[in-house]
Amino acid sequence: MSDNKKNTPKFTFSSFWLYIPILIILLGLSFFNSGNLGSRNISKNEFTKILEANDIQKIVVENNNVAQIYLKPEAEKKEEHKKLAESPFFRKGSPLYSYNFGDLQNFENEIEKEKKENNLDFDKVNIERTSMMDTLISFLPFILLIAIWLFFMRRMSGAAGGGGAGGQIFNIGKSKAKLFDENTKVKTTFKNVAGLEGAKEEVQEIVDFLKSPEKYTKLGGKIPKGALLVGPPGTGKTLLAKAVAGEAGVPFFSLSGSDFVEMFVGVGASRVRDLFKQAQQKSPSIIFIDEIDAIGRARGKNSMTGGNDERENTLNQLLTEMDGFGTDTNVIVLAATNRADVLDKALMRAGRFDRQIYVDLPDLHERREIFNVHIKPLKLAENVNLEFLAQQTPGFSGADIANLCNEAALIAARKGKNAIEHQDFLDAVDRIVGGLEKKNKVITPKEKKVIAFHEAGHATVSWMLEHAAPLVKVTIVPRGQSLGAAWYLPEERKIVQTEQMLDEMCATMGGRAAEKLMFNKISTGALSDLEKVTKQARAMVTVYGLNDKVGNITYYDSSGNDAFVKPYSDATAQKIDEEISEIIENQYKRAIDILDENRDKLTELAELLLEKEVIFKDDLVKIFGDRPFGKEEEKTETTTEE
Repeated sequence: MSDNKKNTPKFTFSSFWLYIPILIILLGLSFFNSGNLGSRNISKNEFTKILEANDIQKIVVENNNVAQIYLKPEAEKKEEHKKLAESPFFRKGSPLYSYNFGDLQNFENEIEKEKKENNLDFDKVNIERTSMMDTLISFLPFILLIAIWLFFMRRMSGAAGGGGAGGQIFNIGKSKAKLFDENTKVKTTFKNVAGLEGAKEEVQEIVDFLKSPEKYTKLGGKIPKGALLVGPPGTGKTLLAKAVAGEAGVPFFSLSGSDFVEMFVGVGASRVRDLFKQAQQKSPSIIFIDEIDAIGRARGKNSMTGGNDERENTLNQLLTEMDGFGTDTNVIVLAATNRADVLDKALMRAGRFDRQIYVDLPDLHERREIFNVHIKPLKLAENVNLEFLAQQTPGFSGADIANLCNEAALIAARKGKNAIEHQDFLDAVDRIVGGLEKKNKVITPKEKKVIAFHEAGHATVSWMLEHAAPLVKVTIVPRGQSLGAAWYLPEERKIVQTEQMLDEMCATMGGRAAEKLMFNKISTGALSDLEKVTKQARAMVTVYGLNDKVGNITYYDSSGNDAFVKPYSDATAQKIDEEISEIIENQYKRAIDILDENRDKLTELAELLLEKEVIFKDDLVKIFGDRPFGKEEEKTETTTEE
């Protein structure tokens, strides 16, 4: 019984219900106020007969076209009138008959003539009467316009303002933040956040302050106003903010930067005021603004907007609330963004966002921890090697790893397996990085041979160079937009030396070098290779100062203010172009020399690739022997060729 009561939907009152009884009352009044409900329309002959019998007490002419005929009391008892007079719809004192006479002048002349000839004693009155329904019908267009206007205002206010049933227009300036408090607790804690050890250590102090502020205030310390989480997409900034709320156990207001933006002027600033007002009422509390760059962009950069820009007004109000008068309330603002470079300097200063916490892409150890979190709901086979998977996924964010685990589960289910095997995870990596396999793509034998030697050239050069990343897997099966793909195993570096960059460029040019050496022709398949080495060479010369002729100079501006300014002369530009070209051509010649020395092994590797379509590191060991450079292999990276 109690379960049924719980499942019964609660009664909710709507203001639209008030219109129903009002409409019923109006119809009732119109119905009962009509004096001729029980009357009957009569013809001219019937009217003449009643007139000559002197049964009429009074004639009321309405609107110059209808005569309402009232009979004498004794006449109502006559047999011909008795049935109508005793009808339940007929009321005493109401007209029993109505007669539509047509022309008023003729009618008046007729009854005057009859009155004189037959000595009749009835009265005649002319009146103008309008019914309530006629009045309503005349006002119907205005009523419809008002109803349509109210409908759209409610829809606009409901979409923009929220706040209560129907979303009244007056609530448009209310905050749209979602509140998590003791009734709707955030269940995410730091245990659910794998990796991010440095970031968790930073925000742990904020949690400690909210739990026991006297520990800091007794020494004269003040609560930090805000913390800005900065980092690439998918690294866990929003997840970290939720964990702070879950650990602190205080009211948590969550919203996006775009929630402040509205078509109405002044709404954004009003919502900021209302948000901080609510947060102060529930202090200590946390405000989390995701994607704050939607309102926090630097002011005055766009000359097309005027001084009354709505986004700038919203930002100004946010600056005032974060560091205005009366800042003794325990309200901490957490914000997240991928574009810290575009934020206004006034927003970034100490006293507003006291701390900027960089949430970087996970390293090898952190990726292993993230895998351990995301494999918990999965049914894994015994051969799954998480350590190897962590090595195979360099540059993957937490969101990418979550997608990888889900993709592996889908691949295993598609194959009808009862558990997810290690190969399913590797296939998922290939699927995410390289794209979907296109085994039905039409490739001629000649093209396939060129692709095989191209990929074999990459593998051979990288295997022979000390600082180049060794091969893990090569395929000539078309995948995504590429016709072939190669997976490598670079070591994890914090800094890169000149020799390391040159070896990587040489290995990248190994594909085109193999085409030139074996066929004495080159193709368009090296597009991505050329793009990569050109960027590397330009960075060596203009950014890192690794070129002897240009010198220890960098033309890189981290502030991003050199977009329309060339920071060097035309002579220097020519020198930069020459040095970039020379670096690339030298590595291209170096790759050709290495492949020429190992032409037989290159041919053997390409033929094996044509036969199997996919080869692995073990196949290279059988052909070339062990690499002469004993380096610890820590993580993998993928490159593709078109």
